[in-house]
Amino acid sequence: MAQIKGKGILEQGNIYFLYRPKVQTGEARGGQDVERFYMVLSPEGKNIYREVIIGRKSLPAIGKKERNWAFIKAVAHRAHELEEEFGRVEYGTKTRGEREVPAARPAGEGIYAIVRHDNHTHLAYSLELPEQPRQVQHSFRIAPEGSYIISVKNPEKPSPPRTGLKPEQKADYPEKLLEAFHDRRFADADPPELLDYPGAELMLIGAEEQPGKELAIGLKPDKENESSADIFRDLKLNRKKHPVKPLFEGKWE
Repeated sequence: MAQIKGKGILEQGNIYFLYRPKVQTGEARGGQDVERFYMVLSPEGKNIYREVIIGRKSLPAIGKKERNWAFIKAVAHRAHELEEEFGRVEYGTKTRGEREVPAARPAGEGIYAIVRHDNHTHLAYSLELPEQPRQVQHSFRIAPEGSYIISVKNPEKPSPPRTGLKPEQKADYPEKLLEAFHDRRFADADPPELLDYPGAELMLIGAEEQPGKELAIGLKPDKENESSADIFRDLKLNRKKHPVKPLFEGKWE
């Protein structure tokens, strides 16, 4: 695995980006055809895969302090469970007959670290694939590398009207982890185990384009290609079921 070195690193691992086209579109030709944008965190040394849904279908702009919400949709302990999450789905309706939800498309992979920096935590990443971001990556604001201030919402505190998850959807933390909030609305992603619970609500704030310089860490991603891509080996995604042009060519599919 690629190396990440430096002080304040709480967790490191592989990061993946995927998107799913809207129902019945067959394929996406632009951001307007996207139903959901996903991020998957696969931490080193832990047998889990966190499926994160990113709001507004894009990462927050880097360097502009832009905010965006996200939440942990699922936490899988086996990679094949993600195939069930990201695979093609058919279902029937009374009014429109058979409907199809297209399979998710991989749009990027790299390495990440959750880092303690001053009085907050960052999620920093460096991209391995594609080698150069193109139209698909630009639409989701997937830069070659980036850093985001990351915080976790206290599920026991109310959300503004018409925002956030429903009470029954929010993370059910054990008492020990609830103590990390100190009765505040938000806590740093420290410990990272706060992200191990479905329904965990996150706030991402775009920070810097050069996370290594900002956080004093070394992000050294591996050079990947179509045969060595971790997104297929680690996540067990079937290449025949998930179009790969967005990942290798940055083209919509």
